[in-house]
Amino acid sequence: MTGGVWILAEQLAGRLQRVSFELLTRGIKLARQRACPLGAIVFGQGVAANDLQALIDCGADRVVVFDAGPLEHFQVEPYAACMLEVIERYQPEILIAGATTLGRTLMPYVAIKANAGLTADCTGLDIEPQTNNLLQTRPAIGGNIMATIKTPNHRPQMATVRPHSTPPAPRQAGRTGEIIKLDMAFERLTSRVQREAFEANPDKINLADADVIVAVGRGIKKAQNLPLIYELAEALGAAVGASRDVVDRGWLSYPHQIGLSGQTVSPQLYIAIGVSGTIQHIAGMQTAKTIVAINRDPEANIFKLADMGIVGDLFEVVPALIEKIKT
Repeated sequence: MTGGVWILAEQLAGRLQRVSFELLTRGIKLARQRACPLGAIVFGQGVAANDLQALIDCGADRVVVFDAGPLEHFQVEPYAACMLEVIERYQPEILIAGATTLGRTLMPYVAIKANAGLTADCTGLDIEPQTNNLLQTRPAIGGNIMATIKTPNHRPQMATVRPHSTPPAPRQAGRTGEIIKLDMAFERLTSRVQREAFEANPDKINLADADVIVAVGRGIKKAQNLPLIYELAEALGAAVGASRDVVDRGWLSYPHQIGLSGQTVSPQLYIAIGVSGTIQHIAGMQTAKTIVAINRDPEANIFKLADMGIVGDLFEVVPALIEKIKT
């Protein structure tokens, strides 16, 4: 199998991450449009065999695995050497990865080495019927427009995709495919950077996995009014998110930020309070299952996306909601 669509699956401690299966959802669509096979690439050490098979079960036709000690943790140079080997052997037409720390670091490095085009932080991917080129859509100009980008003259066409911007691919009973383990010469797996240790950020807000999120915009007016939002979030068992405006003003810390320059979320319920709904913010939450918007401006852009909208003063609406929920 040469050519086709390929995704980069990510692992941590030998287990594949959710973003790998989100990318399969994207890849399946693109491969069907191009009538071509779908491949997946895995770098790591001791990746669970069941997880590799899960890639096949969820849509991949071929899984190429590099399994070696230097690949246990992400290092850009050894990972790039392996990806360039895949590009040389299998000549992918399209190669997509998550817009994660790994993807945002590795893909630009490989694109330069492979003389390929790359579009970062895509929210939409499609195929141009006339040319079979990849159409890569992402917010641009500070999130004020949506730009669609093509790289028609170089291969592979490379893109990173925002995590949580699409659901994971489901298992498909009876699927079959190849799992191929490739070796890489040890000298090609060396790195000029040495990994000393890893320390998790204690301030990280776990928005990505939250089922309910209460997000606040500049309509809250000042930081002193945030306890009202936290009271609603506590009543709902929700996490608290924020627009960029709120974070830029220092009312909440950056880990709360949702949008193009923050986190991408996909909760069951998203309540936007005093959020105007810029393209930048919508890019980070548009896949929420149910969106409720509260804003005093009936023309606010967020209402175009909301499943339910309440036009009113948040300082009247939110206390009424809290009272209703608690009773």
